[in-house]
Amino acid sequence: QVQLVESGGGLVQPGGSLRLSCAASRSVFRIDTMAWYRQAPGWQRELVAAITSGGSTDYADSVKGRVTISRDNAKNTVYLHLNSLKPEDTAVYYCYADRLSYYSGRDILSALDAWGQGTLVTVSS
Repeated sequence: QVQLVESGGGLVQPGGSLRLSCAASRSVFRIDTMAWYRQAPGWQRELVAAITSGGSTDYADSVKGRVTISRDNAKNTVYLHLNSLKPEDTAVYYCYADRLSYYSGRDILSALDAWGQGTLVTVSS
């Protein structure tokens, strides 16, 4: 079974920083692209940043220059460094993994994708 577990959300003042982490379950041994999405109340879920297994990155225009995505392939963990946070960054942040391979007993299985449960980031004074 594949799980993505996020951590690091919380309340931060405008201009502050946070680091979000997302770790895949131990059974996972390969992930293609990992990404962070966010969804603010009343808004659709949107891509924040993505990173391939080779390290290529992509960012939403709204966060360029303020956000850095990174990953540790050995740990199947992705990070999102949020800097210069604004109130409009307030949202639930979701981790996403694309094309996973994992062990299930003696079998090697694959999954198209997986989502984390979300972690709330609130930017407010």
